Amino acid sequence: MRKPLFLIVTAMSLLCSCSTERPAAENPLLGEWDTPFGVPPFDKIEVSHYKPAFQVAMAEHLAEVDSIVANPAEPDFENVILALDNCGERLKRVSTVFSMVGSADTNAEMQAVQMEMSPVLSQHYDKVSMNEKLFEKVSAVYEKRASLGLDSLQMRLLEKTYNRYVRAGAALPADKKAELSKINEELSLLGVRFGNNLLAENKNFTLELSGEELSGLPQSVKNAAREEADKRGIPGKYVFTLSKPSLLPFLTYSDRRDLREKLYRGYLDRGNYGNETDNKQIINDIVRLRTEKARLLGYDSHADFVLSNVMAKTPENVYGLLDDLWTPALDRAKAELAEMKALKLAETGDESFESWDWWYYAEKVRKQKYDLDEEALRPYFSLENVRSGIFELSNRLYGVTFRPVVAPVYNEECQVYEVLDSDNSHLGVLYLDFHPRDGKGGGAWCGRFRGQRFIDGKRISPVVSIVCNFTRPIGSVPALLTLDETETFFHEFGHALHSLFSQVPYQGLSGVERDFVELPSQIMENWAFEPQMLKSYALHYRSNEPIPDALVEKIKNSALFNQGFATVEYLAASYSDMDIHTLEQFEPLDVNAFENRKLNVERGLIPEIAPRYRYPYFSHIFDGGYSAGYYSYIWAEVLDKDAFQAFVETGDIFNRQVAERFRTLLSRGGTSDGMVLYEQFRGAQPDRKPLLRARGLVE
Repeated sequence: MRKPLFLIVTAMSLLCSCSTERPAAENPLLGEWDTPFGVPPFDKIEVSHYKPAFQVAMAEHLAEVDSIVANPAEPDFENVILALDNCGERLKRVSTVFSMVGSADTNAEMQAVQMEMSPVLSQHYDKVSMNEKLFEKVSAVYEKRASLGLDSLQMRLLEKTYNRYVRAGAALPADKKAELSKINEELSLLGVRFGNNLLAENKNFTLELSGEELSGLPQSVKNAAREEADKRGIPGKYVFTLSKPSLLPFLTYSDRRDLREKLYRGYLDRGNYGNETDNKQIINDIVRLRTEKARLLGYDSHADFVLSNVMAKTPENVYGLLDDLWTPALDRAKAELAEMKALKLAETGDESFESWDWWYYAEKVRKQKYDLDEEALRPYFSLENVRSGIFELSNRLYGVTFRPVVAPVYNEECQVYEVLDSDNSHLGVLYLDFHPRDGKGGGAWCGRFRGQRFIDGKRISPVVSIVCNFTRPIGSVPALLTLDETETFFHEFGHALHSLFSQVPYQGLSGVERDFVELPSQIMENWAFEPQMLKSYALHYRSNEPIPDALVEKIKNSALFNQGFATVEYLAASYSDMDIHTLEQFEPLDVNAFENRKLNVERGLIPEIAPRYRYPYFSHIFDGGYSAGYYSYIWAEVLDKDAFQAFVETGDIFNRQVAERFRTLLSRGGTSDGMVLYEQFRGAQPDRKPLLRARGLVE
């Protein structure tokens, strides 16, 4: 399960988000954005603009909060809760642009601003969240909530606002507030350092090859490596990196076991070398501070604190799901390993097996059992055709269309589309940024430069961005995606549709639970390789001929291939996340020994499989907003597999009536609990059987 990260800007998250008219300023971040559809004026923004923009926006935000506190009127929903929901808009705008660009197109100057401003922003938000007089007003409204005559959405906003402040420490005594503020400041800086170290590790490792060292590699893989070498000024060489479009093809096809080991160890050992970019001490500091913070707020562990506010509710519920899947997945992975060992023994006379052998022999088994060669598939999955297929699917389900437009971009590689609803009304704007480059984080994610909101009854449309690290075009050959990359594109587009369809009246109700947020993305994956869908978009990039029925059948027959490995690799990382965040008392950790004891010794993870993420490069949980939450992908997969059955049961996977009901779910954001929204769509609680069948864990 290669689910990418849906961008969550933790350092920039707002407890209150007020909109007021201000005169234009020389700083483009502060003035009105006179651009197509009000997108950020990227063509005018310079790195030097961010710090002064933050300073102005923070001062404005504090002034708005002070005006709420100073209001002599009796506290009520309008002058406290709604006022808070509408404040800090300029700061939110600056923070969002900075964070989004910093993830997709950073440089040393941006990183310096991030290091400087991250603790400052943490202090700022603590001033708001721990403002005693402000919390008194919020509490006053909350205490008399039953007598205010609020409708259901107003009541939910009030309750969520109150709970946000309590979880941020507003109810703590003064000395504990100061302690918590110091912890938050340190954590914000540690997250930045972790991410910058990982970015440096990814950038610094390369494998330079030539001649016989390229044995087994398809020509397309060699061409990409040659182009990478040319870009780096190393003519005549072939360069492989730790980015997935470079790493995975090499592990899959290279005949050189020693070089597969070298590249895979380079991936596994990131942040683990004991040098200036080592992340192990940073991890210790993060875990220590998170544990202290949880205890301050009255929770036994960081996981208890995080999970109390999402669908899972408790660590026990998360472990329960993981445990239900672990044994059948591990048994299946062991059977896959035995099959590969037998093949290796027959070929080489030696059945010894290491983790860097898995992709290589798995591909051999796939060819042998299913006669399926991914390199033969790639010509049918050009990036342009996959994009067109996703656009077509969105139209068939929801009636939306995508029109290319000219608008400012943060990098010249970005594409921009206006999104039109079924009645041709403006729905939002979509940025697409597809390929790896220096300064871009790894993986794939979807975020917003502007979220949907209402002002004076008028819907302000969202500006959404999908960022990926897909295979680049080579010469005259377009970018040809792997099945994995194709599925990732469908996944991220589901996140985009979730944002684009939003019709939420209050900003404080826009967010859903973190273990619900992957449902809109993962359900899109279900269509990616359906035969009807493939025939519409999987067209050969040269001949434009649709993918042959024989290949479609092979894709279908191989759907359960290697699912033991994929599930175990993912579950192992999910356990690692939970294990380190359920610690109730911190003691200095040897994170490598801790991982080994928990996964290999206690749970029996086989040495031929490494967890998808080891602690020193586990960006999701240490700088990506998914701490005690990496399980969310499998939790949401229970929902998405069951939800897709709602389409299947009608006999039409493009059923518009079902799609409209699902769009209603997407449009409602966090106006109800995730399970309530799901049950309203499905008419019942989700069934786990479709997930187990989809992963081949039951017959």
